[in-house]
Amino acid sequence: MDYVKYIRSFIGSRPMFMVGAGTIIKNSKGEILLIKRTDNNCWGLPGGSCELGETFEQAAIREAREEAGLAIHNLKLFNVFSGEEMHFIYPNGDEVYNAVCIFETSDYSGEPVHDMHESSAVQFFSTDAFPDNMHPPDYKILMKYISKEVGK
Repeated sequence: MDYVKYIRSFIGSRPMFMVGAGTIIKNSKGEILLIKRTDNNCWGLPGGSCELGETFEQAAIREAREEAGLAIHNLKLFNVFSGEEMHFIYPNGDEVYNAVCIFETSDYSGEPVHDMHESSAVQFFSTDAFPDNMHPPDYKILMKYISKEVGK
């Protein structure tokens, strides 16, 4: 069952909590994998909402496989993001307050490939060359990640 669609059938586009997980996947060059989302045509991290009974790690692994065709391993928690800065209104009017666990890994197998359902493109980007049309919540996450990496 798609939990979000189920809840939306009752509440329409009104604000809701979106509990989910995503992953910052880095290749050997230190580039970060982004997917081009089909719901808003913006680039963002592989990730999405948790299904009922699913752990954050399971959701992150599932979403990386579904959206980018990768099997990810050895997830390390980067941070938990929530609150006003994670508020977003989708082009169709659906309003969410994201509460997400973001993991990081450079341990993956497979070749990046988009699924055409949730992603229309998949590509690694240098941290100083992200595309202009970034998914706003993910852009905030990436800026915090990059500032952490620079501070090491």
